[in-house]
Amino acid sequence: MKKVFVLVLLFSLVSFSPLHAESKNDDAPVTMEEVVVTATRDKEEIRKVPANVTVITAEEISKSGATTVVEVLDKLESIQFHTSSGNSSQAYIDMRGIGGDNPFGKTLILLDGRRLNRTDMASINWLEIPLDTIERIEVVRGPGSVLYGDAAIGGVINIITKKGKGEPKFNASVLMGSYGLNDERAGVTGATGKWTYALNGENNFNFGYRERSKYSAQGGGFDLGYSANDLLNVSLGVSFNRADYQLPGALTKQQMEQNPRQYQNYPPALYSTATPDDDGRDKYTNINLGIKSFWGSWGQLEINFLYGNKYNQTNMASWSSYSDVNANAYGITPKYILAKEIFGFQNKVIVGVDYYYEPYTKDFYPDRERTVNTSTANLERDSLGYYIRDEFSLLKNLILSGGYRYERAEISGSNTDFFTPSNSFPNTENIYNAEAYEAGLTWLWGNKSKVYAKYATVYRIPFLDEVASFNGFNEGTPFNINLKQEKGKSAEVGTEFYPLNNLKIGLTIFRMDMEDEIQWVSTGPGEGENQNLGKTRHDGAEISLSYLWEKYARLYGNFTYHKATYTDGAYNNKELWLVPNWMANVGLEIYLPYNLMLRPEVRYVGDCFLSQDYDNTGEKLDSYTLINLYLSYKPSFGKIHMTAFFGVENLGNVNYASLGSYNVPAYGAGAPNTYYPMPGIAFKGGLSFEF
Repeated sequence: MKKVFVLVLLFSLVSFSPLHAESKNDDAPVTMEEVVVTATRDKEEIRKVPANVTVITAEEISKSGATTVVEVLDKLESIQFHTSSGNSSQAYIDMRGIGGDNPFGKTLILLDGRRLNRTDMASINWLEIPLDTIERIEVVRGPGSVLYGDAAIGGVINIITKKGKGEPKFNASVLMGSYGLNDERAGVTGATGKWTYALNGENNFNFGYRERSKYSAQGGGFDLGYSANDLLNVSLGVSFNRADYQLPGALTKQQMEQNPRQYQNYPPALYSTATPDDDGRDKYTNINLGIKSFWGSWGQLEINFLYGNKYNQTNMASWSSYSDVNANAYGITPKYILAKEIFGFQNKVIVGVDYYYEPYTKDFYPDRERTVNTSTANLERDSLGYYIRDEFSLLKNLILSGGYRYERAEISGSNTDFFTPSNSFPNTENIYNAEAYEAGLTWLWGNKSKVYAKYATVYRIPFLDEVASFNGFNEGTPFNINLKQEKGKSAEVGTEFYPLNNLKIGLTIFRMDMEDEIQWVSTGPGEGENQNLGKTRHDGAEISLSYLWEKYARLYGNFTYHKATYTDGAYNNKELWLVPNWMANVGLEIYLPYNLMLRPEVRYVGDCFLSQDYDNTGEKLDSYTLINLYLSYKPSFGKIHMTAFFGVENLGNVNYASLGSYNVPAYGAGAPNTYYPMPGIAFKGGLSFEF
């Protein structure tokens, strides 16, 4: 295959160094402000990036008292999570008010640069990433299709794991709390000679706020690095996780008001033969082999060999559905970076290729014991994308950037339904040709401030189960060869400025117009197909603030406005469901004597329309305000650094839900709305040591 040959050729270049290449140490070191790698796929000062970027460090994660990535991200502007279990085990992300039931398909999640997004219509399991393995999380809001392709519409989140450096450092912690929460972590990082190493592990268990919402997750990872010489570095990162979780189902509003912690069978009007026996198990393995070759003034070449495996076992007795999913991902992502002056002007160009081969198998069974295989789907997605991005300094403080990407994706496969042959289809394929481009302008002013503007196009390749019908339903088009990719245009302007040295204010205003969005269209009783009918507009504003009163306190907060509407068809001017217009977070770190810190936080989320409420005629999902309070104590004993932590979350014991459904369109008049309650007041506390 031509594309495989191209990738092999690029790999062979990694070990090549030009005859007159300079050692990377020949260049004088440059001191930079805080850098990110996600926004440009290379190290870049945040203030030079034409985007609203947030970086969360391992230290910030540690002092937050969070036990999952969801708890870390949920307090940032333009990010909201919905969950059907009341905890992180089944949470899915909505970024920049994308809305609908699958907004996770438009936010790209990376682990050390490798895609975690699934090829089927399901969110990642956020429990697969133990917090103790994380060095930092980079959140880049807005379009990233040029650099990352599919799904990078609302934003890109890159979770970067720990790498070793310096003398060995050991860390251990234990955290316990309400509803049976216990979280134990341990790790070590360091370097010796040309080798670096990092090893981490975590056990996370929770009985859950509601009946039948228990989950447990065990995972860890390691990273080994080797500097062969000044021209070549090699690294190997491996992570793994197993998560078991229960699914408590929904409650009616009356049931939720009576007792939000209860489990109840689905109402008869929703046609479910509910049983208290729904659960699932996920297993994940991720491997990343990276090679970097430094060529001095000739630039550098990097290549990553990626592998990921997702095994998901779901037991939905309430719908008589038992299934096993085995999804693999093989990737090769070479890129070349050259930073060199052109006629005295600074310029940096990045050229890269992303190749992913993702085979997918799903088997259905009539019972938990899996004695009989009722149907088998064998599909795959094969994609190859080429991209280029250039960054040119028109002036010392004025940067022009632009980029382009072309991607070809092929979805193919077959389905064999042994019980209902009409649901079967032979091996079929659909080919998608997508492209994206962007242009940005960044003006740096003062010592730390910036103003930027950016225009970009975006796209999303359909999920496997949007193209192919293999989930047991009698649909009119088993394999939809007419389904196209979604696409859109985005424009934004923003600033991050410092009116005072310790006061940072950020403001971003954006508009994104999407078209050819995929919607389900019924063609008869029990039949239908997905079609490219949707057009939506997403307007928004993001405001953030941080002020440090040295030695005394730090004030921080953010505010988000979203307005997402349909812009044509039967629902023209109607709002998308599950998109609150307003969200806000504010916190205050108070530095007390004796190494104590008190941190109150307040989170507000406005009301929004329930899932499936196309006409905006049903009741809304209520707004809510949560108050959290944390106290930490951080003494040091020689080389031993200790942190004692205590927190109270949802101090007001607010009864609320992050997810609900308006069921009349699907089940007819009289069908009750259903809700998924979130935890009430909860206590947690713990100890951690580093030495």
